[in-house]
Amino acid sequence: MCAATVELIAAGGRTIAPRDLTDSPLVVRGMTVSYGDKPTIFSVDMTVPPRSMMAIIGPNGAGKSTLMKAALGIVPRLSGNVEVFGTTLAKARRRVAYVPQRASVDWDFPTRVIDVVVMGLYRQLGLLGAVRRRHAEAARAALDRVGMADFATRQIGQLSGGQQQRVFLARALAQDADLYLLDEPFAGVDAATERAVIDVLKSLKADGRAVVCVHHDLASVIDYFDEVLLLNVREIAEGPVATTFTAENLQATYGGRLATTHIEQLKLPA
Repeated sequence: MCAATVELIAAGGRTIAPRDLTDSPLVVRGMTVSYGDKPTIFSVDMTVPPRSMMAIIGPNGAGKSTLMKAALGIVPRLSGNVEVFGTTLAKARRRVAYVPQRASVDWDFPTRVIDVVVMGLYRQLGLLGAVRRRHAEAARAALDRVGMADFATRQIGQLSGGQQQRVFLARALAQDADLYLLDEPFAGVDAATERAVIDVLKSLKADGRAVVCVHHDLASVIDYFDEVLLLNVREIAEGPVATTFTAENLQATYGGRLATTHIEQLKLPA
């Protein structure tokens, strides 16, 4: 399947028309990554439709975070191609924002909240990194958007986990990107933060941006996302949530480890 054409597919007895993905924000083809002799992901394809919210789901160790990091060039790949807005990542990097897992960040580093958000403007700051008034205003506007404007001068390590996650989202918002990649943005956060984050992400989609999240909560996939990639080292299925987030695909992805009662509680699309 290429970026330009999605072949007719059958799902639940229904035929789905092809979608034009020629302007896809992110296309991954044949991605293989290995941390030793065993591949972490193997020959994975992914196509992110424009103006969409996509979830990457799968069990622990499925390679979800690895796929995202390899697409961004953070970890090396053995094989595969990546296109970002029809060109290379290097040429389109300004259009991409990334929010890593909160657990991967050193929160003891002594810096203020506003300084963390300004880091998202590093390409605008230039070689000397002089922070001008317009940069500070953009950073404060991003903090206000995630409900953290009152914490601008706090030390980042003094914040709760949910507050830290909001700050890192604000840093990504300050970049004013067209494609946002977030690695488990809802992991370990409180309900208020989850609502605040998903509201911001949905507003990005409404503005014509694309959002991709490594996600672990199956119960919220239908409410939060319109596209889904099911992954377990290999790609199991990819497509609209309405036709791809099925009991059959979930069982194939999780190796039969999902209880029937759990799947029934998800209220999957008919």
